[in-house]
Amino acid sequence: MNAIHTIHTDGSPTLRPTAFRRSRRSPAMAFARAFVALAVVALASACYGDNGARSGDSADAADPPPNTLTEAERDAGWRLLFDGETTDGWRGYNREAFPDTGWAVVDGMLVVGATAGDPDVAIGGDIVTTESFSDFDLKFDFMLSEVANSGVLYRVIEADGFAIWNNAPEYQVLDDPAYLEMGTMDMNTHLTGDNYDLHAAGEKTLHGPGEWNSARIRIANNHVEHWLNGVKTVEYVLGSPEWEALVAASKFEPFPQYGRAASGPIGLQDHGRNVFYRNIKVLPLGPVSLFNGENLDGWQVHGTERWYVEGGELVCESGPDAQYGYLKTDRTFRDFDLSVDFKQESDGNSGIFFRSSVEGTTVSGWQAEVAPPGLFSGGIYESYGRGWLVQPDPELDAALRMGDWNTLRVRAVGDRVTTWLNGTRMVDITDEQIGAADG
Repeated sequence: MNAIHTIHTDGSPTLRPTAFRRSRRSPAMAFARAFVALAVVALASACYGDNGARSGDSADAADPPPNTLTEAERDAGWRLLFDGETTDGWRGYNREAFPDTGWAVVDGMLVVGATAGDPDVAIGGDIVTTESFSDFDLKFDFMLSEVANSGVLYRVIEADGFAIWNNAPEYQVLDDPAYLEMGTMDMNTHLTGDNYDLHAAGEKTLHGPGEWNSARIRIANNHVEHWLNGVKTVEYVLGSPEWEALVAASKFEPFPQYGRAASGPIGLQDHGRNVFYRNIKVLPLGPVSLFNGENLDGWQVHGTERWYVEGGELVCESGPDAQYGYLKTDRTFRDFDLSVDFKQESDGNSGIFFRSSVEGTTVSGWQAEVAPPGLFSGGIYESYGRGWLVQPDPELDAALRMGDWNTLRVRAVGDRVTTWLNGTRMVDITDEQIGAADG
């Protein structure tokens, strides 16, 4: 008997429907009944177009009153972090109270550097939300003054003796032309939309002092995106080898906790120059079940095998022709992080397809293998194509617990796919064809 128990999926949909395969590659798969105890969890996310808009953001709701939520945003779970009237929900970094100076609420704007130019008044210092966030989608508007300098930080770690930027990634907010004209320092990775000191923004449009800009930060399972005025400026993965190398060569190298927090407040930086913020709103990305434990709502059956729910488990019985059978989701995904608990009790063969198309009982695309010992669980196989793209090293097969529950994790971001089995990394592959696939 094979069973699949729990799946966690994170990402922005536009991966092909996830499909589970019953295979006839092994005669042992002709057992009369296969139990699949399936629970799917997806971190709430949305499809993004080229302009950075979420599905559900309607054009006629593009310019609602400042510091309000549209009906669609409320329904989706967005929350205001700034109400336009008070500083409720904010406090000073490493403080219990909100700063007495340096910040002010003026005409529906949260203004930093409110004492700029007055040598007798100290700056207020950085501020953070009273609530912590792990994965989220954050939108905010900002307006620069001349020579403005600020930033929005996330997963902030508060520690005595450390500045806010020592430990937290930052979306840089800056009057780019002014600092570039000064020419006093290398501004690469220090401009608006950058991941400060690590990743430089690509092509962008920055509105100058006195004009509003719309920004966005999205982080889901360590996959981070920065957006500016509808254009994605930065994309990276916290903890990835590339990120680790950049940190080691940056000003953050002396700070071992930089970027390591799984959760933390969102912060706004005070550099003493006026920056105006409004429309600060957040969508926490929490779990959404794709399997309700009662029926096959949200799923489609392909093939002659019988799929049904019994006792909260998804059960599959072999069909009369002993052919391939598939169960796929109605929803589609692209970048994702998926975990599935499965139990391998027979000599059968299965797998989890992604970015794949299903026509009848023919699946074209890629799958993460689920198989008995010695048959490359966690490897990536391309059906009706190149076959095996990568197999785990033989010594990693010890991670599989035959007859017991296992957790297989599959992460696909762009053209990179990584799998883990019970916490052991099995494969890590970059493939142009996978990266080019959509669905």
